Amino acid sequence: MATLAELTRQHTALSRDEIDHLQRLVGDWGILADLCFADLILYTQATDGRWLIIAQVRPATGPTLYTSDYVGAPASDQECVILDQVLSGGSMAGGEVKLEAEPTQVLAIPVRHGDRIIAVLTREWSTRTTRQGGDLERSYLSVFDRFATMIAEGSFPYASRRGTITAAPRVGDGAMILDLEARVQYASPNAVSALHRVGINANVLGLRLAELAFNDAAIKASFERAEPVIEEFDQTADVTLLMYSIPLLAAGKVTGGVLLLRDVSELRSRDRLLLSKDATIREIHHRVKNNLQTISSLLRLQARRLTSSEAKAAVNESVRRIRTIALVHETLSREAGDDVAFTEIVRPLLRLVEEGLQSPDRPIRFRVAGDGGKLPAIVATPLSVVLTELLQNAVDHGFPEGSGGGHVNVALANDGAELAITVTDDGVGVAPGFSLDAATGLGLVIVRTLVTTELAGSIVMAPATDADLEQAGLSARPGSSGTVIRLRVPVDPEAR
Repeated sequence: MATLAELTRQHTALSRDEIDHLQRLVGDWGILADLCFADLILYTQATDGRWLIIAQVRPATGPTLYTSDYVGAPASDQECVILDQVLSGGSMAGGEVKLEAEPTQVLAIPVRHGDRIIAVLTREWSTRTTRQGGDLERSYLSVFDRFATMIAEGSFPYASRRGTITAAPRVGDGAMILDLEARVQYASPNAVSALHRVGINANVLGLRLAELAFNDAAIKASFERAEPVIEEFDQTADVTLLMYSIPLLAAGKVTGGVLLLRDVSELRSRDRLLLSKDATIREIHHRVKNNLQTISSLLRLQARRLTSSEAKAAVNESVRRIRTIALVHETLSREAGDDVAFTEIVRPLLRLVEEGLQSPDRPIRFRVAGDGGKLPAIVATPLSVVLTELLQNAVDHGFPEGSGGGHVNVALANDGAELAITVTDDGVGVAPGFSLDAATGLGLVIVRTLVTTELAGSIVMAPATDADLEQAGLSARPGSSGTVIRLRVPVDPEAR
């Protein structure tokens, strides 16, 4: 279905400001439909003279006449008579038309922007299905009439409004009609119930809200600025209200207002629980990181007392693996939620490998390219260990002592379903006949086990071709062939 902006651009000569005026009207007209208990339809005249429906809204306070959506359809001949009358006369007009085999009452309101009518808004209802008139119905309809006058004058929608407040209360949540002094002229049953929940049990009619110890800051601000104001506040320790104050204007001056209320106490209570839970989880990650760092420090102390070089190397490798896992928990302790930006882990991992494996006779430059996206912690933790092992393997076997060093490139690509990691180096390359499945080294065994079992991914290690090196921004060096490792892991842990 085409949008209002698309229809007006394709079929009318309306300016950008005029289209923006109509979009702001449609952004707020759900309240108008609720106040008049009827369908609202917005028409504008196309460049060929036809009247075109560009928007439609149904009421939440009453039945709709139209089960179909007519946006993009032309007006009927009967409707065109009323619409032409409004356009030529410049004032509201009414009448009866027969739509969907039922007599329908129509009130047509000119939508004015500046000094010209740019559209016509119709209220369409059936006398057979309309609500019986009571205090609520009469009060709401009287407010709708005031809004209709504002639309015809060009003061509604408000020029200062930008965008739609989707979280604003609706009329059915609770509505109060106020005079210029913020005295309550009418309060709907739901509004009275909201006041009762905050301890205001008095008859509010004729009283100012300030006299009832009700927070009226939003009302004052909306009346002073002559524009709507939405505000959420804690009226009591247990009750949080969302308040939407809409001023009513006549000849550009505020004459009163409508106050919509919604009790959001339960919603905010859940929000606070979620925030508390999130803070607790982050604190747990922080403590896990601290504990892993403590274990890492103890292992380093133990390594200093060892005399066997093989034992020292094994302990140092364990330290690197523990620090890798600690990096993931450190990142999770800083971010909300259970997902982590994997690139924020990869960069510290590269520094960790540089610090632990660099030597003056084989300087190695590491580089990361691409974006790993967000990963669940259950994926990020083993994947970080895998990447650390691959980087360490690239340094140990691709650039042996005295080789003069080289380059290692890590490329990341996340399409939302799968993360692809490519590690390319310009080192000596793998030995002829090498098979990852047959590798017995602890690091590659860890990699193979984590990738195939825990991550349900795939990994391939092979000599790098010229195309692989070029794609990684590297070039073959004399005596070196390079190695490329391609790792693919599903991002969603439930998909494994």
